[in-house]
Amino acid sequence: MRLLLESGALCERDTFQGERCLYNALNDRIRNLLLSYDYSKSTDPLQPLAAHLTSLLSRDHPRTSDITLIAEDVQWHLHKFVLSSRSPYFSRKLKQAPETQNWRLPNSVPSQSFETTIRYLYLSEVSADLGDGDKEKDILTGIDKLSKTLEVDRLFESLLESGDRRLSRQRHTDEVARGQRQLEQWFKENLLGNKIIIDTERANEMRWDRNNSIFADVLLRADEDDGPDEPHETNGSVAPTPAVRQTEGLLNVIPIGPSRRSRSPSRVRRKKCTLFPAHRAMLIRSGFFETMFSSSFREAQETPYLQIIPVDCSPVVLETILTFLYTEKADFGLDIAVDVLFAADLLFIDKLKHRAAVIISTLGNGVHSVVESDNPRGELHGEDEIDIYEVVRAGWDTRVHRLEEFGARFLADRLERYIDEPDFKELVQESAARIRARQETDTVELIDDIRYYLSERFRLRFEDAGLEEMMEEDEFPDVIPTGNFVDGIPEGEVEVQANAGGAQDFLGPKDELLNPVIMTLDGEVAGDEFAQDAMNYQILLGKIDRLLEELKLDA
Repeated sequence: MRLLLESGALCERDTFQGERCLYNALNDRIRNLLLSYDYSKSTDPLQPLAAHLTSLLSRDHPRTSDITLIAEDVQWHLHKFVLSSRSPYFSRKLKQAPETQNWRLPNSVPSQSFETTIRYLYLSEVSADLGDGDKEKDILTGIDKLSKTLEVDRLFESLLESGDRRLSRQRHTDEVARGQRQLEQWFKENLLGNKIIIDTERANEMRWDRNNSIFADVLLRADEDDGPDEPHETNGSVAPTPAVRQTEGLLNVIPIGPSRRSRSPSRVRRKKCTLFPAHRAMLIRSGFFETMFSSSFREAQETPYLQIIPVDCSPVVLETILTFLYTEKADFGLDIAVDVLFAADLLFIDKLKHRAAVIISTLGNGVHSVVESDNPRGELHGEDEIDIYEVVRAGWDTRVHRLEEFGARFLADRLERYIDEPDFKELVQESAARIRARQETDTVELIDDIRYYLSERFRLRFEDAGLEEMMEEDEFPDVIPTGNFVDGIPEGEVEVQANAGGAQDFLGPKDELLNPVIMTLDGEVAGDEFAQDAMNYQILLGKIDRLLEELKLDA
């Protein structure tokens, strides 16, 4: 093993195989040996983004490159948006001539210098192993020259520190984070800054030249609900409508705006859609788009104008997805989490799908009041609520077990609110119908989970805590309200008769506030909170049994 590592055996830590190599080490000696060669089980959240950009250098299919750098003895198929976001020099040059397809490099700089620089721009690790003697000197001199020309001053520093494994690893982590920030800024300024909102009926008439200054090669379309009132043509008058460009030529920003004005336009509601310019090189992080662009589908063919690909989600959800694909960031709220979940499932973006499930299961409980002893009926406070039925069905449809568990726990914590609703009955029926060839004795998964979390909610562990024996003891006093004067006691006071010894105590109005009567869900008086929980638990279980009998389900 040591000989292999010293001989240059590689196992990229940005890949699943690299982590598996360490995790499945046969013994501690091998594991420690791997760790000594800078292997680590810790993961960087930006590693998938860096690994994808690096993979673009060797990816042949689908082809996503739009520029070729030509040296004396080698060619590199690269991407203008990566070069533009990472190098101020390339940003200026390519913006001036976005139609450039080939870039011939000077012969005065060794091709190894260009290769090292390109790997650095694509967030790959750079190595100091560049040969020996005069060859190494020429390569380093070329890298230093490129570093200054392309205005990527940290390139040479990273190369000098690559001999120290610890410093090299830290430098690579810092550079990946810096590259992510550069790509995020470029994404916001150029892609989100050029998104277009247009009438849905006119979306297919949009023309965007392939040689554009943000190097987009596809347009993604997301339709939204009825938009604001817009004028339209009626009774001979022409209302403002977006101008759609039909001519050829360089187009940096599509001119959208009012073309003609009406003196008395009618107002109607028109559906809007949003077009997002994007790059196939980043979209193929989605399994859906990778298959689309690798096939013989129409979307994979090159056309004079950018093709418009509709995505079945709202514009805000599509913007969230694009932000994740370009920057690895997934910051969105609970209000769109379910929509993001479905969209990520549709596009086969597992990491974003998991992120949406975490947000739903984490923030979903935060907007509701937890059922406590002073809120025995599980009443909800506040206006922010989630549709728990939608969440449970989303877990079923997207095969996310985390959401199924969250839904069952959520319903169990508030069962008294939901169990009598027709929607809850329908959800139980759907859960039962999910079992193929259902038999009479088959269980209902949702009901089983609710029963489990219901027992956790009331903390009923009779065998462990001995609560059953405590509840059987008649230690609690009978509370008898009296409304008349009895032996000189004023009306409105409460008489408490203790069972032991027949002694009598009386509680005044203040004591009644300090010691309120504890009621169960069905209005019965309970001795204390333990008795209340036990009785409420049995009441809810009884309601579940009656519901199953009504639905003719044996669970």
